[in-house]
Amino acid sequence: MALTTRLTQRLGIEHPIISAPMAFAAGGKLAAAVTAAGGFGVIGGGYGEPDWLEREFATAGSARVGCGFITWSLARHPTVLDAVLARAPAAIMLSFGDPGPFAPAVKAANALLICQVQTMKHAREAVVAGADIVVAQGAEAGGHGALRATFTLVPEIADYLAKAAPQTLLVAAGGVADGRGLAAALMLGADGVLVGSRFWASKEAIVPESFQQAAVAADGDATIRTSVVDVVRKKAWPAEFTARVMKNRFVTEWHGHEVALASAENAARELDRYARAWQAGDIDNTGVFVGEAAGLIHDVRPAADIIRGIVAEAARTLAQRPALSPRQPRG
Repeated sequence: MALTTRLTQRLGIEHPIISAPMAFAAGGKLAAAVTAAGGFGVIGGGYGEPDWLEREFATAGSARVGCGFITWSLARHPTVLDAVLARAPAAIMLSFGDPGPFAPAVKAANALLICQVQTMKHAREAVVAGADIVVAQGAEAGGHGALRATFTLVPEIADYLAKAAPQTLLVAAGGVADGRGLAAALMLGADGVLVGSRFWASKEAIVPESFQQAAVAADGDATIRTSVVDVVRKKAWPAEFTARVMKNRFVTEWHGHEVALASAENAARELDRYARAWQAGDIDNTGVFVGEAAGLIHDVRPAADIIRGIVAEAARTLAQRPALSPRQPRG
C-alpha cells in the first residue's frame, strides 16, 4: 500500500515519510532501514562530528540517504559539509539557523536542500535560500524546537508556499507517530511527514534500551521544553530554541535554575554526572530527548514495521470517515 504525493515523486520514494536527523540517535543503520522500507532516511549530522559521520555513512553503505545538520553549529565547522557532500547524499537538511550561506554548496552538489523551520520568519528565509523542501516543525517534537504548534504552523506555511513558492514542498513534523498524524498532515496541506520520536523508539536507532522503555511507559505529559540539557553540556543554543526531553531527576532539579547550573560550583559536577548517566543508560541523570509522541509509542519495533503501520493506518483513515462509535483503545 502506497500514498503518492509530491514528496514521493520528488524524492523517488514509495511512502511520504522522512526520518528525522536526530543527533547521535539517527545513524546509518536507521537511515538505511527507513530508505529500504520505502521512506527516506536521514543521518543526524548534529553538531558536525567528523568521525561519527564517517562511521555512520559507512554503516549506511550504498543506501540512498540524506544528512541533517544543526545550522548554527555547522557555521563554526563548515568543512564538515564539504566532507558529507563528497559522499553524494540525496539531500542535506539544515535546521536552527540561516540556511543561506550553505545553500549554494548543497545545490552545486545536486543534493536537495531541506530546511526545517519553526516560525514564519524561518519559512521565508528558507524560500529565499532556495529550499526544495520545507519542514514545518511544531513544538510537540522531541529535541530542539521553538514555540509554534504543528496543527497551526503547517497550514499557515502551506498557504504561504502556495503563493510565494508553489514548487517548494512542505513536510510536517512534531508529534507525528502514527497513521493518524500522517493523514492529518496531508489534510493540512503537507506533502508528507518527518518522523522523529517514533523512529527514536526503533530497533535501529542508537538509543539505550532503557531510554526507549521509559518512553514506552510514559505519556505525553512526561516531557518538557527546557534549556538545562544545553546549559549542562555547554551548548550555546540560540535563545529561541529549547529542547523537549523527558522529565527526570536532573531536569526537575535544574529547570528554572539555569544560572545556578552554569555556575563554577555546579557545572563540572553535573556535567560529569550527565555524561556518565548518558553512557550508562541512566534515565534519571541525563537528557532523554523524546517528544510528546511518547504517549503514542507502545513498543520498540524495526523501522520497516513502523513505516508499514503508519502508511496502512493513514490510508484507512483517509479512505473512510471517522466512525461515530466509541473510541477503541490503541495498543
